[in-house]
Amino acid sequence: MTDRPIRIGVQLQPQHADYSQLRDAVLRAEDAGVDIIFNWDHFYPLSGDPDGKHFECWTMLGAWAEQTERVEIGALVSGIGYRNPDLLADMARTVDHISGGRLILGLGAGWFEKDYDQFGYEFGTAGSRIASLADAMPRIKSRLAAGNPAPTREIPVLIGGGGVRKTLRIVAEHADIWHAFGDVPTLTSKSAILDEHGAAVGRDTAKLVERSVQAQGSPEETGEALVAAGATLFTIGVTGPDYDLSTAERWIAWRDSRG
Repeated sequence: MTDRPIRIGVQLQPQHADYSQLRDAVLRAEDAGVDIIFNWDHFYPLSGDPDGKHFECWTMLGAWAEQTERVEIGALVSGIGYRNPDLLADMARTVDHISGGRLILGLGAGWFEKDYDQFGYEFGTAGSRIASLADAMPRIKSRLAAGNPAPTREIPVLIGGGGVRKTLRIVAEHADIWHAFGDVPTLTSKSAILDEHGAAVGRDTAKLVERSVQAQGSPEETGEALVAAGATLFTIGVTGPDYDLSTAERWIAWRDSRG
């Protein structure tokens, strides 16, 4: 269990919509009371028409930083394989300032081969992509520390992934938020493994690393069990063109009902 507050995120998947519809969804999500608005860092839709409308992640985050006033913003997650780590850190520092200190730097090893192939990046293997993520983390932290002006705060790092031997080790070493995939038993078992890695690297990950999950179903059915497993950040994914926030609103009401 944790004394962290329950937070609700929404992932506005930047596919199958005009940008005016995304802008409207950002406005509605902030007004509804979400804590974080995420997008994703892909170049093509992940569902529906594979060649449908789609927009780029970091350009959008700069716009969201100006549009919003309260919510944190970020990518869930940014693929390190097609983002030079030093450049990515400087992009994050800039969006951090534009937003007044509301950026979450979401990172992952990447997995969607079309992103790499169509844009001329080497896809490699799962192992090589995870190794690239591990290599990138010190470079990102070094570049953030070297920036002038410095970030407005220590930008929270979110890492998504569940590989128990390599990815969770990277999470233990570097992350402030771990985005997990799977059901309650999976979250419970992998969270324990994360804490083992934390002990090995000298970080109290039980206290220092927030557990984040994709919200599934209704909060009445799954919310309390996920909280008991350690999750405090719940994100609802919605796609264009409509960006239906009704599920997110139920999770917001559940958050508020818990006091």
